[in-house]
Amino acid sequence: MKYHAIAIDGPSSSGKSTIAKIVAKKLNYLYVDTGAMYRAFTYACLKNKIDPKNEKESIKLIDKIEIDFNKENNVTLDGIDVSKEIREKEVNDNVSYISTYKDVRTHLIEAQRKIAYNHNVVMDGRDIGSYVLPFADVKIFQVAEVNERAKRRYKENLAKGIECSFEEILENLKKRDYIDSHREYSPLKRADDAITIDTTYMSIEEVSNNILKIIKEKGINI
Repeated sequence: MKYHAIAIDGPSSSGKSTIAKIVAKKLNYLYVDTGAMYRAFTYACLKNKIDPKNEKESIKLIDKIEIDFNKENNVTLDGIDVSKEIREKEVNDNVSYISTYKDVRTHLIEAQRKIAYNHNVVMDGRDIGSYVLPFADVKIFQVAEVNERAKRRYKENLAKGIECSFEEILENLKKRDYIDSHREYSPLKRADDAITIDTTYMSIEEVSNNILKIIKEKGINI
């Protein structure tokens, strides 16, 4: 049986997760939030008193923890839902370092590909179309202006009861953009056959409908 894969890439807080969840629900596909997996690994390092900036010590955790998703589609660490914890400031400040480590990426990418080989998926991240799932049926590169992305993350955190400041989020996003696009192994970049969608001035409904239209045009039944 051939499974279908939809890849949605883009910088942090460009709305990938929100849109990917909607598209996955519409298609009745499995939604895979790859960014949450890197955040969970970062949280695991912090929880184990490991400095995420220390690559050598961080990668020692790879075979000692289990990162998965529960039936609510929330990320779990050793069976415990950590979806709120991975959005806290300390994780935000360190996840970019973890995501540059080749051994960590190789381990998590292998897990992500295994999921895609066995399910119809909508997967979002930063290198899904360009590296993780180069065979994806549809590749979307979703972008938005950094100030708009900071506003979205700020509102999202407040809604979840996470203390933060707009200025901190803005600076964090700028730093994250630089690190993600300049890392040596599997950097953030648009796949050659991806379709770019700028969501800065678009509503969630407009973006999701646009992507669903693209998927339909590719011959995938909706």
